[in-house]
Amino acid sequence: MHASTPTRRATRPVALGPYVIGDGQPIRVQSMANTDTRDVLSTLAQIERLVAAGCEIVRLAVVDEAAAEALPAIVKGAFVPLVADIHFDHRLAVKAAEAGMAALRINPGNIGGADKVDKVVAAAKAYGLPIRIGVNSGSVEKGLLEKFGGPTPEAMVESALGHVSLLEKRGFDQIKISLKSSSVTATIAAYRLLAGRVDYPLHIGVTEAGTLMRGTVKSSVGLGVLLAEGLGDTLRVSLTHDPVAEVGVAWEILRSLDIRARGPEIISCPTCGRTEIDLIGLASEIEERLSGMTEVFKVAVMGCVVNGPGEAREADIGLAGGRDKGIIFRKGQVVRTAKGREALLGAFLEELEAFLSERKRETDTCA
Repeated sequence: MHASTPTRRATRPVALGPYVIGDGQPIRVQSMANTDTRDVLSTLAQIERLVAAGCEIVRLAVVDEAAAEALPAIVKGAFVPLVADIHFDHRLAVKAAEAGMAALRINPGNIGGADKVDKVVAAAKAYGLPIRIGVNSGSVEKGLLEKFGGPTPEAMVESALGHVSLLEKRGFDQIKISLKSSSVTATIAAYRLLAGRVDYPLHIGVTEAGTLMRGTVKSSVGLGVLLAEGLGDTLRVSLTHDPVAEVGVAWEILRSLDIRARGPEIISCPTCGRTEIDLIGLASEIEERLSGMTEVFKVAVMGCVVNGPGEAREADIGLAGGRDKGIIFRKGQVVRTAKGREALLGAFLEELEAFLSERKRETDTCA
């Protein structure tokens, strides 16, 4: 871990499947399936894709009785902890607990009255499940909206604390909290306020962040600020896109702050008037070729054979292309030359395979 890694906020530990959330444990990457939960096969297929991309917790919408009845089969076929997302119907929460789900995401205040909360808490205790209280700016109670003049950070925090008190009064403390707004600044402010009031782990995210580009920007800014301040124990990047993309963005946010890393990091220079090779296409193709790898190393794709190796000397391996030739380098030292784009790409892939083989031998020797 890098020396500049943010200092984490201290929280109580919460068990979620095989993980301990909070208490200084790794920040876990979460996403949500967008399949119809009642369709077991398509849901399992998407969970498999999410896990392959590095997703560690998957949330499922449990919208009705049929969805709840599909959960045992999904739990049996999924090798990752699953969270049941439930609103208004306590019976679905109880069924989700009985089905083997790893956690519940509810708002106790809208689950159907005190006796219904009793039943959900009893089920969570019986099956050892944590409960995430999820407050969005759009779900703040009417009375709080009137009190604070809208879904302000203060209103969101008071809403969350009200839901927390319902669980605490029943002797339940395996709680995780999220406060999400489509406003980056409101989201940041809400989590800052809440962090000073409770010691429960926080699930962080910017809700309704938008499509791939805009949602990535908003999520990166919002989550980046919170993580840099030590806030956040699980996170989700919410995109109007394939949820697999959410996972990739989440890992890059964690990597950029030296918190966690997964797979190769690809650095590439911006194109300019000196670029004499299809650098954009080359970088994109290398990124595609390396997708799916879990090994952590740094790759550089540079557009200048003169300055490229020096500018990317910290990369484990890289290439730089010019008009007449290209070079392959390791840690800034040229190890091979090639002429033409395809020859350069082929040479790079050969050197990459050699690099990974050498690293594996070194790792096996040390083990």
